Amino acid sequence: MKQKDKSKREFNNSQTPSPLRDAGSAKAEDKRAAFTLSSFLRPNIASLKPYSSARDEFSGADALFFDANENPFNAPYNRYPDPYQQELKKKIGDLKGVNPKNIFLGNGSDEAIDLLFRAFCIPGKDNVVSIDPTYGMYQVCADINDVEVKRVLLTPDFELDADALLNAVNENTKMIFICSPNNPTANCFVEQEIVRVIDGFNGIVVVDEAYIDFAPDKSLLKKPVNYPNLVILQTFSKAWGVAAIRLGMAFATEEIISVLSKIKYPYNVNILTQQKALELLENEEQKQKWVDTILKEKRRLTVAFEKNPLIKKIYPSDANFLLVKVEKPVDVYNFMVDRKLIIRDRSKVALCEGCLRITVGTAEENNRLIEALKSSPL
Repeated sequence: MKQKDKSKREFNNSQTPSPLRDAGSAKAEDKRAAFTLSSFLRPNIASLKPYSSARDEFSGADALFFDANENPFNAPYNRYPDPYQQELKKKIGDLKGVNPKNIFLGNGSDEAIDLLFRAFCIPGKDNVVSIDPTYGMYQVCADINDVEVKRVLLTPDFELDADALLNAVNENTKMIFICSPNNPTANCFVEQEIVRVIDGFNGIVVVDEAYIDFAPDKSLLKKPVNYPNLVILQTFSKAWGVAAIRLGMAFATEEIISVLSKIKYPYNVNILTQQKALELLENEEQKQKWVDTILKEKRRLTVAFEKNPLIKKIYPSDANFLLVKVEKPVDVYNFMVDRKLIIRDRSKVALCEGCLRITVGTAEENNRLIEALKSSPL
């Protein structure tokens, strides 16, 4: 990334004015100033003494290790991986214009989501607010941690209603989850509505940008940000094409990142994952070619679907998938499964009656999909 681009996107804790901050009112500025992370931490997390791993007390090269009871053979896989993923965070920081101290890396974004629940929500007492419909892991992590989820419906056009989200908040609400681009609706939300939520809530706001590489201009990470209560999630699973290595990213203030690092398992990102990610980051051009191809194929699928009478509506998409409406979603789903073409039935999800979610594949895969839908007798 060129230096001038990097400076535009830097995520930091400075007081430099930003377009996002200018959109807020003086009242919102006061709320940001009043936010104190310690008041939201669970007491046991605030007092937690983290596990000290074998490498916490040493950094450097050319040392002989007798401290961790590792097998001395089969280097480098005999050694525990860097628990802080320092080299990888530096590479990611260089790419995204982010200080490595503002980055948390986890076993998929799901780990960061779970850690946020464990850090801030007291089981059986606290709650979180989430848009509906959205990514299902927020509910799963909440259920695992015995935390209530207060669901707030999107508008009929799948837009974010900031007032409705904020009105759902009560004294026990610790976090708000917003997925943008959203899953399964595929759309990004209006930035100013997201900002209103961040400004209006004196708690943690999690903006999940798993699909943002397909709509890069709509990322909150693209501008200087100074929200002490904001966590942005991204992933290597989608645009980077490595869902199998399970690597997620969280971007936040150094204070929030230190909390997540404090409660994570010591070696949560293995050496094979770190090595593969470093390899990928050396070739960002390949990732961008994949993204460009997927967007081109999405346009081609859209044109083909528009000509198919089976499909009644195609919703706007900022992601690598399309949400479409059909008259008999279960029948269409079963028809496709019989032909070993696996799509996702979302017809029982809130606001998605009659809808199927279809991921964009390769040109050859998409051709099979198009022909199968054409041949459907439904």
